[in-house]
Amino acid sequence: MINLTDFGGDVSEVRPKTLIAMGRDVADRLLTGEVRDRLVRIADVDPDLVASDFADPAVAGALAAAEVLYTGWGCPPVTAEVLAGAPKLRAVVHAAGSVKNHVTEACWERGILVSSAAAANAEPVAEYTLAAILFANKRVLDIARLYREQRAGLDLESRFPRLGNYRRTVGVVGASRIGRRVIELLRPFELDVLVADPYLTEDLGVPHVELDELFERCDVVSLHAPALPETRHLVDAARLARMRDGATLINTARGALVDEDALVAELASGRLYAVIDVTEPEVPPADSPLYDLPNLLLTPHIAGSLGGELDRIALLALDELARYAQGRPFAHGVTAEALAISA
Repeated sequence: MINLTDFGGDVSEVRPKTLIAMGRDVADRLLTGEVRDRLVRIADVDPDLVASDFADPAVAGALAAAEVLYTGWGCPPVTAEVLAGAPKLRAVVHAAGSVKNHVTEACWERGILVSSAAAANAEPVAEYTLAAILFANKRVLDIARLYREQRAGLDLESRFPRLGNYRRTVGVVGASRIGRRVIELLRPFELDVLVADPYLTEDLGVPHVELDELFERCDVVSLHAPALPETRHLVDAARLARMRDGATLINTARGALVDEDALVAELASGRLYAVIDVTEPEVPPADSPLYDLPNLLLTPHIAGSLGGELDRIALLALDELARYAQGRPFAHGVTAEALAISA
């Protein structure tokens, strides 16, 4: 679990000059109430000035003076050109997950310190995944649809002979923060859990198997790997064919991990089920078959932090900003080396 601490009331001799850099709409949702009050207590910052474009003359002065960027979704890339206009910049504290969209090679070359709230954003994704796993094995969506259509008692035993979660096998692809949290959340249940990850060297308390074996053995396969060139279409026609009849694929990671045409073909045959929260492109075209497949639960990237969950990621990022102000190392620091094999 993520423990958000106040670090002694955020007391610090130094309030670092900080510039908020994110989409304006993101700032309006993120920087409210307790978050806004705590931000101005920790940092020397104008909470109403939001850099959604570093070329905007209105932010030039604040950028030039900034020691820290407090970033979020919609932050523009921090390029070498941007850094030239930010000579005092020393740290980027990201109030969201991946920093790949805005932390550039130029940041690493300067030695900019980087922190991410990915650990906090992992929580709702893992919770969504847990719910999807339990509902998938219980065939909740199928049964609800049939009940609504037939409006009568259902012969569930004959239609779904292996209904339920007891001793079903769940495969976690990717021992990422989210993948590890999913494994933790699954521990109280009488499920058999497997994990596949080529970079995993430690014992997570569940069997570590090769990817093809995982696809063959599992009733549910949940994807938590990063989008890298080598993971593009990790789930292709051959791997889908290895899945058991009636198995479910869950993707809350990135759409690029799955060969969509191959998945649609399997789903159209009725052999598999899927829960898909991410696609490529992020919003499928209006004529995409994904919208009409009855054995697919399709959601518009809702597994991550939304609504009240934004406070969790904002507060973790403020914990990190408080640590920086007090001269302490980040608890959730990001390195270039780790970023190369993560989301």
